[in-house]
Amino acid sequence: MTVSDDFAQLADPLRRELLAHCYRMLGSVHDAEDTVQETYVRAWRAYDKFEGRSSVRTWLYKIATTRCLTALDKQGRRPMPTGLGAPSARGEGPLGETMELEWLEPVPDEAVGADGRDPATVVTSRESIRLALVAALQYLPARQRAVLILRDVLQWRAAEVADLLDTSTAAVNSSLQRARAQLAEVSPAEDQMGEPDEREQRELLDRYMQAFESYDVDAIVKLFTEDAVFEMPPFPGWYQGAENIGRLIATHCPAKRPGDLRLVPCRANGQPAFGMYLLGEDGLYHAFGLPVLTLSPAGVTHVCQFFDLKLFDTFGLSTTLPA
Repeated sequence: MTVSDDFAQLADPLRRELLAHCYRMLGSVHDAEDTVQETYVRAWRAYDKFEGRSSVRTWLYKIATTRCLTALDKQGRRPMPTGLGAPSARGEGPLGETMELEWLEPVPDEAVGADGRDPATVVTSRESIRLALVAALQYLPARQRAVLILRDVLQWRAAEVADLLDTSTAAVNSSLQRARAQLAEVSPAEDQMGEPDEREQRELLDRYMQAFESYDVDAIVKLFTEDAVFEMPPFPGWYQGAENIGRLIATHCPAKRPGDLRLVPCRANGQPAFGMYLLGEDGLYHAFGLPVLTLSPAGVTHVCQFFDLKLFDTFGLSTTLPA
């Protein structure tokens, strides 16, 4: 077995969990993919000097985390519209697309090993990549973010984190305490995170698909809870309440009649999602948006609709569908 073969055998099974780690740190699936690729190139080049004082997993996490911290020094946090500080809008006003911001991105469950197809090989818990958590992590300074992820998500010991970050155990514990306090101020309450059972979830998602594909605004409104939130980067506005969400869709959605929209189910951030397509004048359905849903037994509580069409390729979705 060559050195390259030995490295590949040890490192390749860790790729998806490293992608999840970099995604939590950076808030971008594309930046995370680039960082993981750079991590593997650096590790492969240095593998002949690896002395085995730690596991290959720990060594790769150290390289990946260092690369994430370097990247975060050069960029700001990736927000969602709800994190910009503006109040909820009514829905009928102009949308005002904002392209200069780097927005939070969703990640496919399959890419980070959270798809649940084989429970024996699940490498990322769905709770650890939920959009609300990743959005909340963006509020933390980079090193605090790393400490909290390594300690509370990956369950590393404080001494292991201190070694990875070249700091003291006391500094890690202090940073973790501050990170937890700040995260508690911006993260959703636990009682808002309950989900319907599998049957109820399937029925709710079927109704969501049917309502949009029928372009039935009244049916769409009934799917949302009273205080539901709808946001859609790169548009900076956000909308709270089923009535405002209905007004937004009726005013701004380019679909106007049944059959204008088509939805294809997928999974993102441990949550249900859809590839949404809009019927064009050429008779084909074209990629339009990617909504990620948060569900409760009472209905849909949150929709993050992403309009970055590069995400369709990331999620393995076609950019066009036949009529």
